[in-house]
Amino acid sequence: MLAWQREAAPRQVLGDSPDVLSEVLRDGTNLAVWQRRLPLHVAGFASALVALGEPLSESMTIELQTSDSEPSLDGLATGFAHLDGYAGFVADVAWLVRGFACLVDARHIGLRLRRLDKAMCPRFHVDHVPLRLITTYAGCASQWLREDDLPRARLADSPAEPVQVVDNQQLAAGDVALFKGEKWLGNEGRGIIHRSPQQAPGESRLLLTLDWLG
Repeated sequence: MLAWQREAAPRQVLGDSPDVLSEVLRDGTNLAVWQRRLPLHVAGFASALVALGEPLSESMTIELQTSDSEPSLDGLATGFAHLDGYAGFVADVAWLVRGFACLVDARHIGLRLRRLDKAMCPRFHVDHVPLRLITTYAGCASQWLREDDLPRARLADSPAEPVQVVDNQQLAAGDVALFKGEKWLGNEGRGIIHRSPQQAPGESRLLLTLDWLG
């Protein structure tokens, strides 16, 4: 293949409006990030939750009659319902579920909510899913790489990984990111490369992920 015929490297799109998330549907885009600031009551709830130091690991499959149906989140983090801002937090999660479902016309979404004391996936990797929404409500957030930062053939090679990433490749708490994986049609070998952040001793994060199941 001639140099001018080579496929362009996947691109990543960041913006301060939720409209930017639709960019992930474009061929050649493997990451879209809405750089948002959390409402104060939601951020306060998340900070209070992680400060308690209590375990939280919940998952559920949400079934929707239509992609714009109101999702049922009964039971989500009810052990923390006494904290100020709980209702607003659940409403925010429901809003993200609706938006994610509408974007890909989903009827089934897998939801996971976890409080983490250490990096869940500390090595750079790609996800073997079509599309995953990731947002961190409190604590340090995910890191990602551009195509030329790490050869894909060396994903399992620890010495090849960059020690640090540049600031604009580190998500912030509140950011909503759509990570396109290897199982998105036409994105094979082009899933966004990312990892969980290294957390300082005593630091926790509250992580929400949504997976498109069909």
